[in-house]
Amino acid sequence: MSTLQRVFVASLFIFIPVVLAIAVPLWSTRGEGGASTAHAEADRVERGRYLVSISACTDCHTPHDRGVPDPKRHLAGHPAEQVITEAPPAGELPWIVKVKDSMTAWSGPWGVSFTRNLTPDKETGIGTWTEENFVTTLREMRHMGLGRPLLPPMPTIYGQNMTDEDLRAIYAYLRTIPAVHNRVPDPLPPAN
Repeated sequence: MSTLQRVFVASLFIFIPVVLAIAVPLWSTRGEGGASTAHAEADRVERGRYLVSISACTDCHTPHDRGVPDPKRHLAGHPAEQVITEAPPAGELPWIVKVKDSMTAWSGPWGVSFTRNLTPDKETGIGTWTEENFVTTLREMRHMGLGRPLLPPMPTIYGQNMTDEDLRAIYAYLRTIPAVHNRVPDPLPPAN
């Protein structure tokens, strides 16, 4: 065997294990959905983040302080410590809606609605909701898909015009934001 052949055979003993050390983990994770699934999930979360931002969810679901959303309460809904016990007097036509300065409590002919905590907190947010609960809620515009109607200012256009994949992407994104423990009150009936 020539020197060139010996170098070639020796290099195979180095090259083949290196290739296998790289390739086998990639093949096995792809088979289980590893790397490719992780990338697809990251894309889905990013799509959800984008949809939440262009749908202006932060405008109502994040408490504002002097017109600026509070980043520590991102999508945490109406602050529990801002207690409202009754609807303010109805406005006069054509002005029929009143909004709290936090932008998280809305009053009108339906009573007072409080924006929901959309963070993954298991006690006060949507942390126990399934993807199906979330999609059905927005599709049917009813709490958990079968409870009370979602109230203004929640626009019905989102649930009706987004695809199921869009709604699943929003759900995936909401699962990644920090959980904020904030128990939002139930809606109040209209004033007299």
